Amino acid sequence: MDTVSKFITPGVVILLTLASGLWLSQSGKPLNTLLFTIHKLIALGAVILTGIQIYRALKNIEIQALLIALIVFAGLCVLALFVTGALMSIGKPAYDILRAIHTVAPLLAVIAVAVTVYLLAGRQS
Repeated sequence: MDTVSKFITPGVVILLTLASGLWLSQSGKPLNTLLFTIHKLIALGAVILTGIQIYRALKNIEIQALLIALIVFAGLCVLALFVTGALMSIGKPAYDILRAIHTVAPLLAVIAVAVTVYLLAGRQS
């Protein structure tokens, strides 16, 4: 199985996370507890599945600084998503700033992971 195909399942779960997030944002305030919980669990599953696949792919290659930087950047984006999601759910001030970060961070994380997968695929034998 090639590197790219190993990331199909995490990719689908990431898409489910995005879809559930859009659904949640369209449901209005106060947040629907069931939708919010489903969104958080799907997001956690996406992070775990993606992390496992990246770890497995890194075991077989010589690691480059660029790969490490991309993985750290993606991790920081995911951390920002979890933090901003939690703060928005409890109604913290600066909601607009939190929402902007929560809107941009998934795009940046997906780009970082996609470039990581591309680089990993090019380095696999």
